[in-house]
Amino acid sequence: MIIVTGASGQLGRAVVEEVLKRVPAAQVGVSVRDPQKVKDLADRGVRVRRGDYEDAATLLHAFEGATQVLIVSSNSGGDQAVRQHRTAIGVAQAAGAQRLFYTSHVGASPTSPFGPMPDHAATEAALGASGVAYTILRNGFYATTVPMMLGGALTTGEIALPEDGPVSWTTHADLAEATAILLTSKDPGEGIVNLTASQAFVFQEVATLVGEISGRPVSRRVVTDQDYLSAMVSRGLPERMAAFSLGIFQASRQGQFALVDPTLESLLGRPPVSLRDFLKKTLAKDH
Repeated sequence: MIIVTGASGQLGRAVVEEVLKRVPAAQVGVSVRDPQKVKDLADRGVRVRRGDYEDAATLLHAFEGATQVLIVSSNSGGDQAVRQHRTAIGVAQAAGAQRLFYTSHVGASPTSPFGPMPDHAATEAALGASGVAYTILRNGFYATTVPMMLGGALTTGEIALPEDGPVSWTTHADLAEATAILLTSKDPGEGIVNLTASQAFVFQEVATLVGEISGRPVSRRVVTDQDYLSAMVSRGLPERMAAFSLGIFQASRQGQFALVDPTLESLLGRPPVSLRDFLKKTLAKDH
């Protein structure tokens, strides 16, 4: 049985839908903190069980009979996230899972200035030490982050952000489809699998795209890290969250999100959704 954790979240749910296109519902189980949120999956024959990364006993029940487990990274951060992931790895091993999958990130690094990246690196190390076969899905940065970073650019005609570096913005839908292909494959590959878009962009290029899509010029203005932090806090964002957001730019400047890999296109059998097409669809929906 294929078990997917976090199946009520955006990526986890999309993975389940893609898996169901490939195997019967009776071969699919989901682990969620609130089973009511995915009651429709149960109605379709998927095994739905409560599983909480903070409660090993619930995970053991949710992972019962698992051949493969997809561990979707926790929404928590720091030591808590790593502890939760280690719990899931240990329980999956105890449940007899033959292979573990983990949704990591192309920027995974113990020294990254962006908070989740050291967590991913520590989890990858835990997988390596587990003794269970594993596949690490190093996903490109979610494209859904871009519209949030644009702020009022469509109104002001300006994107004011800290200095950045290239990022391979990748859609949830493409990542979900590729993950399902690997989950249902006889040979998903051992170790790290990089799943990224076909091109990486800096925000100067994003501004050009947004301008072309919107039909009005959009400029890119670089602000200092401190001015960015101050602006975020002045808008009501807690200092901790402002620093978290700044970490994305600091890490991208170091080239940590720039990787472009052909594996996603190869798995999908088509080019991944381009940032242009994603923004065209998303911006049209928002305006």
